[in-house]
Amino acid sequence: MITVSALNDVARVRHAFFTRDGGVSTGLYASLNCGYGSGDAADNVTQNRARAMERMEQPASALVTVNQQHTATVVTVREPWDAADAPVADAMVTDVPGIALGILTADCVPVLFADTVKPIVGAAHAGWKGALSGVLEATIEAMVALGATPADITVAVGPSISQRSYEVGPEFPAPFLAEDAENEQFFAPSRKAGHFMFDLPAYVARKLARHGITEVIRTPCDTCREADRFFSYRRACQTGEPDYGRGLSAIVLER
Repeated sequence: MITVSALNDVARVRHAFFTRDGGVSTGLYASLNCGYGSGDAADNVTQNRARAMERMEQPASALVTVNQQHTATVVTVREPWDAADAPVADAMVTDVPGIALGILTADCVPVLFADTVKPIVGAAHAGWKGALSGVLEATIEAMVALGATPADITVAVGPSISQRSYEVGPEFPAPFLAEDAENEQFFAPSRKAGHFMFDLPAYVARKLARHGITEVIRTPCDTCREADRFFSYRRACQTGEPDYGRGLSAIVLER
């Protein structure tokens, strides 16, 4: 698993961006596939999620995930729920120790938040739709509602698809430029005429900074190109694979 030093230094907070290694799944899902939404056997996913929690020294029952739909919806978690009962949302916050907030990704950006002064954490799934529609701002606001201060929040931006792998069509930049003309900096020309290469993690990091977060740490990974380390939706599409696994990122307040 991957961690960042700035979050490691926050008292009572434990976090991890898991790679695809160390699980029980096979084939397309080898090996630490943590997404019930994939075609993998549910028993394998359950075992993988339990293994991930064991590495964080948490019980399997601590992990909560949501039904991610690329929304800007955030839920405040007070107690764990079963995966089958997960609400539709793309971010979570909590001030309750012992609840591991889990985000599932396969190219989108997993974002983990921790207030360095007060015991408040958050986790968000930021694909381009969610990031553009405000899931990051909504997560910060939900943490503030619990008592957090934006200037005290440290954020880790986890492994995701990088600009060199993320080609988008000619229509794609328009809503980003309508939001802010300076978003042009996140688009580079593609070798394909009229297309662009989009820097999603940089866009996420700038959004966080513009909303009062002064400590933003990015992980230098490309989920699409690093097939031995990460699951990737885009890579699966490029290679004609019928499905793909989901990687887990999680953060928890220790009891």
